[in-house]
Amino acid sequence: MFNKLLGAIFGTRHDRELKRIRPILVEIEEQGRRLSSVSEEELRAQTAKFRGIIAARTEALTAQIAALKEQKRTTADAAGREEIDNQLSGADGKGGLEADFRILLRDLLDELLPEAFATVREAARRLLGTKAMVTGHETEWNMVHYEVQLVGGIQLHLGKIAEMATGEGKTLVATLPLYLNALPGRGAHLVTVNSYLARRDSQWMGHVFAYLGLTVACLDDTEPGSMERHAAYHADVTYGTNNEFGFDYLRDNMVVSLDQRVQRPHVYAIVDEVDSVLIDEARTPLIISGPVGNESDGAYAEFNAAVSRLVRGQTEKANDLVARGEKALEAGDEAAAALALYQARLGNPKNKRLLKALQEQGVKMLVQKQELEVIADRKVPASKQQFRDLEDDLLFVLDERGHSVHLTDRGIDFMNPADHEAFVLPDISTEVHRIERHPEMSAAEKLEARRVIEGQYALKSEKLNIIHQLLRAHSLYEKDVNYVVQDGQVLIVDEFTGRTMPGRRWSEGLHQAVEAKEGVQVKGETQTLATITIQNYFRMYEKLAGMTGTAETEETEFFQIYGLEVAVIPTNQPVIRDDRHDLVFKTRREKYNAIVEETQRLNGLGFPVLVGTTSVEASETLSRLFTRAGLKQQVLNAKYHQREAEIIALAGQFGSVTIATNMAGRGTDIKLGAGVLPSKPSRVKDPDGKEIDVMECGGLHIVGSERHESRRIDRQLRGRAGRQGDPGASQFFLSLEDDLMRLFGSDRIARLMDRLGAQDGEMLTHPLITRSIEQAQKRVELQNFQSRKRLLDYDDVMNQQREVIYNLRAFALEGGEELKGEAIKMVEQAVGKRIEMMLIAFDSSLDWDLELMSQDLLVHYLLTVPCFEPDGTRPQTVKDARDQGGAAGTAAFHAKLDQLADHGAQVLALVMLNVLDEKWKDHLYDLDQLRNSIGYRAWGQKDPLLEYKQEAYTMFVDLMSDIHHTFTERFLRVQLVYEQPAPPAAPEPRRRFNALGVAEDVPEDEVLDIGPGEPLSDEAVVKSDPLILGAGRARTLGGAVVAPAGGTGLTDWSTVGRNDPCPCGSGKKYKKCHGASL
Repeated sequence: MFNKLLGAIFGTRHDRELKRIRPILVEIEEQGRRLSSVSEEELRAQTAKFRGIIAARTEALTAQIAALKEQKRTTADAAGREEIDNQLSGADGKGGLEADFRILLRDLLDELLPEAFATVREAARRLLGTKAMVTGHETEWNMVHYEVQLVGGIQLHLGKIAEMATGEGKTLVATLPLYLNALPGRGAHLVTVNSYLARRDSQWMGHVFAYLGLTVACLDDTEPGSMERHAAYHADVTYGTNNEFGFDYLRDNMVVSLDQRVQRPHVYAIVDEVDSVLIDEARTPLIISGPVGNESDGAYAEFNAAVSRLVRGQTEKANDLVARGEKALEAGDEAAAALALYQARLGNPKNKRLLKALQEQGVKMLVQKQELEVIADRKVPASKQQFRDLEDDLLFVLDERGHSVHLTDRGIDFMNPADHEAFVLPDISTEVHRIERHPEMSAAEKLEARRVIEGQYALKSEKLNIIHQLLRAHSLYEKDVNYVVQDGQVLIVDEFTGRTMPGRRWSEGLHQAVEAKEGVQVKGETQTLATITIQNYFRMYEKLAGMTGTAETEETEFFQIYGLEVAVIPTNQPVIRDDRHDLVFKTRREKYNAIVEETQRLNGLGFPVLVGTTSVEASETLSRLFTRAGLKQQVLNAKYHQREAEIIALAGQFGSVTIATNMAGRGTDIKLGAGVLPSKPSRVKDPDGKEIDVMECGGLHIVGSERHESRRIDRQLRGRAGRQGDPGASQFFLSLEDDLMRLFGSDRIARLMDRLGAQDGEMLTHPLITRSIEQAQKRVELQNFQSRKRLLDYDDVMNQQREVIYNLRAFALEGGEELKGEAIKMVEQAVGKRIEMMLIAFDSSLDWDLELMSQDLLVHYLLTVPCFEPDGTRPQTVKDARDQGGAAGTAAFHAKLDQLADHGAQVLALVMLNVLDEKWKDHLYDLDQLRNSIGYRAWGQKDPLLEYKQEAYTMFVDLMSDIHHTFTERFLRVQLVYEQPAPPAAPEPRRRFNALGVAEDVPEDEVLDIGPGEPLSDEAVVKSDPLILGAGRARTLGGAVVAPAGGTGLTDWSTVGRNDPCPCGSGKKYKKCHGASL
């Protein structure tokens, strides 16, 4: 209230921002008046003029940066490279000359902004009436930027989120900052939510860009990794979906040569529907994966039947508990009733009998009070807890809000009556302590005992994870709500957009569990080859902006994660839409009946109606009810996504009824047809059920069938009506059975409905109820934000490691002295560590076995260290031994480069890439396994995130040590082999056509005329590409992997990744097939 009062007196933050940029708008208008009188050629020449100014002002600094980069690439001295690096990017990587260049360019673009924006607007004006081909249809250009669109364009250029209402022309607004930021020639990106919008907008807005001399491309029109994709990224303006941009980044960090990369540095991007991309889709990371075998896939099908029986048993138990609670209520024993009903909710929160019981007056309040008592009871010592046996009667316990589940002791016995310990994880720390303290076990026996315990823990952990994922699939994930089944595949339905997400799979085995539940083929286990979250990908851009109709409610998250501020842009015309208070019913059936009646009334008046739902299931239920009532309707949900543009085009026509998930059709406007704008008289029921006469407003009418857990989704649905000053109305129909009301509805709503004595068939509407629902939504938004933040906290651990590995890959791809410097460091550290590990166990240098040391270095690295030889000077300290070993390793490295001669740099790069990719892939697999099981640490009162950080760090240290050792081993032993050319095939009989056109043999003694200047040669014209052996999988110098021929080819089996498919073709992992004995 206080903030509203201050806003009324001093104006809102957005009002003050509008005043701040008013002078820029005035200057744009002045430039526009000047440009309106220039010739066509002069207007089109503006782009060349701007680029000339930018080039002249940045030329000296650009040349200095380029010279330093080349100098750094060719400088052999590590200290010299470090000094140059500090000049380029500063000690923290964010300063230096590169920062000076960014600041200079930023100020220069700000200076050019008024004239550049005026140029784009004048180009749009002159194109009026011209034709452009847009998604196969000839479209007339009829748009010119108006003032509020200029305001939006300025905010996008400044790197903010422009919140603009539906129908305000965000697509056109983006042309202004895209043009300005494309002028330096570094690329400007427009990120969309789907491929249709990317293609449409690139062709539609490309009409203006092409007129001004800029090149435009769409990623979705090209194939990944192709020359066309490379050219698309090198266009001035590039459109594409967030998936294409993200996956191209991952693919670029899997290539083996620079010319295979397609992306340029990430400079400027505008994200369309920014809340959908950066918040909704950010929950699912981008993953490129490959098969690793399918040993566990059968386990999902094996345990699915048992879990199905477990769920049925839980349902029966919940029904018994509800019946017991109902009897206790009849007997007046409220305490026993509350306890029984609370237990039923723990075990089966969606039980229909339970939901019906909770609708009775005062019952929901009793259960909520019981929940608070249980929470308080958990805080006292276990011996004094009153409800410590609360879960004993249940087979498993569900947390519907947190989407988690765990087996109880009774559930474990149900799954395996003969062996209670089959699904109980051993206390590994206690067991290891017992083994270490065992007085009668030898060191070898202790090691073997530990190995057995760790193996049992891993086996049971995997089995328990499968059981838990199957329980989640059966109890929490519903068909046609969370997913759909099409063509024998389980497709995830995005809960915010209502669209299917082909290619996306739930992690941690959940997707396989859902596949087993639905009886479709359980897809093979996959291993992550490369991954990044949406958050970390878009944080790589120097400047990021976004636009949407709904961002203000998520402003805190945008700022904390991306550093993005939200600027609310005023509408071009005042919004006159009538947003009415929610109507609340006791049951879902009553709500649906009211929706049917309201839709019939509005349809009878000829007004278009859009019914918003939160799931595929709800949309199909309403469709059946509408059909029974004689209402013709179109349904738009995840199953009919391909018809989206067609259905949305008809949604605003006279008498149309459209049922759609809340976000369906996002990015396309519903335009009103003829005869739907005027108001018409009608009769409606007031809260007391009496019919009254009203004048119903025209336009599109929004009927919401359920409140979404996020306020911005509801705002997005409301915003479909009332675009550009059109009339319209919106109203939500709710019930106490709705998920939001059931899970997060406040106590105040339950008390209010009990106090008002709502009966079956009656509905309530009151501003207090609407505000209470919004408070519940705020709590859910906070919970979802914390969940996404937690995901980012986990990925930040991997992201730091990913940056190190990807930087090493960049050195390998670019070559030069930097690569040699990193390689020498690896050799020195690998040799030094091996020497230290062998010597540190001895108390005195006199005890060192230098002969064994010399032999070990020779076997692994083909390395001879003079001080370890019989005639060498014996080192006195471990440090001295390390230093001399490192020096010998450096000498051997240079000798190997000299031996490889002209191929040295190329072989070095390929060996480095081979080692990095192989080890990083195995590391990602280990991180996946750690991430899947780390949650169980919470049972031991430990923070899983802290545990994950500690273990991931330890694993990364081991990874780098393994990379150093493997690279040194492979490079110092690498050999180039030239394959002998295959013997020439026997010459086929030579034939020719004679003068009569008849084929005849050519006599052997006759010499064919092969033409002048073509002497016969016995030598091969093309020299064969040498093979690189001893450096992992056999490759040619061109980077191609040589496949084994009949199992006896040149592949080096000893270096096949342990989680790779075995090359023998068995379908098993290498570690469980030919690598089992290694």
